[in-house]
Amino acid sequence: MNDSLPYPAARLTRERGTPQQSTAPQRIAKVLARAGLCSRRDAERWIAEGRVTVGGKVLTSPAVVVTADEDIRVDGKPLPEPERARLWRYHKPAGLVTTHRDEKDRPTVFGALPPGLPRLISVGRLDLNSEGLLLLTNDGALARRLELPATGWVRRYKARVHGAVDSARLAALAQGIRVSGVAYGPIRATLERQQGANAWLTLSLQEGKNREVRRVLEHLGYPVTRLIRLAYGPFQLGHLARGAIEEVPHKVLQEQLGISSKGGTRAHARKIVPA
Repeated sequence: MNDSLPYPAARLTRERGTPQQSTAPQRIAKVLARAGLCSRRDAERWIAEGRVTVGGKVLTSPAVVVTADEDIRVDGKPLPEPERARLWRYHKPAGLVTTHRDEKDRPTVFGALPPGLPRLISVGRLDLNSEGLLLLTNDGALARRLELPATGWVRRYKARVHGAVDSARLAALAQGIRVSGVAYGPIRATLERQQGANAWLTLSLQEGKNREVRRVLEHLGYPVTRLIRLAYGPFQLGHLARGAIEEVPHKVLQEQLGISSKGGTRAHARKIVPA
């Protein structure tokens, strides 16, 4: 595998059921989020504050279902046309939490992004001390689709652990493992090199449960001291600089994932590297 290729065409396959722009009735919170105005949680708060109207009537419940032809307004202003689904590769540094707001006031991924981007959400998460590839999108339906294990997409990681690693114990992870009552699926783990009291491993898995790599390796007696995500399905970290973000060309999404070009202008790949 060539890690310099961010999305090798030979490995991309069209996924059935990839979300298109929908004209079917949807919950109002979803419509507001899809328009790029806010998260669904924020939409519910706006509704509770009486800021959202449909057909001139103030909403009181986020459970209301609406259609695309209804007059929906926030603070008296009509919704913008929904933008087409877009996807970015981001090289997350360690020390950032994958959230828009953090109750402990820690620095966040979204606070570190450069200006000029639409409102983005993450495809899955990387924890505070993990780094590497994080996919970001402006489309909640696309994010949920790409998070599903049913896509068959493999998440690939590089981990530095403390301890003398037994390759046979790593190989046994291919059968899955249960840790503290949680069942984890097959993990392909390989010892790359042992350096004194530390070792570097590569791991590939499909589910990506919360802190899965760290919990499984610590269960084996190999605490993780550094964790880097190298790939998420066909999208790879490659040579993307730490803290940089690069949009996946729309042609890739359109040809390989069936993403519609409606609702926005055609975008060109651009890379932004923090100063």
